[in-house]
Amino acid sequence: MDWKLENIVLGVADVDRAKEFYERLGFHLDVDHQPSDAFRVVQLTPPGSGCSISFGIGMNGAEPGATKGLHLVVDDIEAAHAHLEDRGVANPGIQHFEDGELLPGADPEHRDFWSYIFFDDPDGNSWAVQEAHHRANAPTTAPA
Repeated sequence: MDWKLENIVLGVADVDRAKEFYERLGFHLDVDHQPSDAFRVVQLTPPGSGCSISFGIGMNGAEPGATKGLHLVVDDIEAAHAHLEDRGVANPGIQHFEDGELLPGADPEHRDFWSYIFFDDPDGNSWAVQEAHHRANAPTTAPA
């Protein structure tokens, strides 16, 4: 039996602001349903992902900004950085691991799981963009 993670509920303070942010980021709007003033659910999915995010009004979930460390995996960290920059998403740039320390720039060998971009949504929920599968023969051992 498969157990698939398909939705993560985020806490947000302003549903419309969060919706605009994630749509600007390129997430696909799956649902925006508000049957009453006491309940609204917004669901969006990152391009190519099998897992969505949801937030809204009257939903059980985290406090705004409480969700930390969500990962998006891309095969080209430089293209992902350009995408974030083009959309005005604040971030410290590409970073990679070397001897257990994060340093500026992409991993020179583009090893899987070594290069990152970090950003927060408007409520402080934190995300990491992680490069994997850049090259067919790239090592897949994560840094220590």
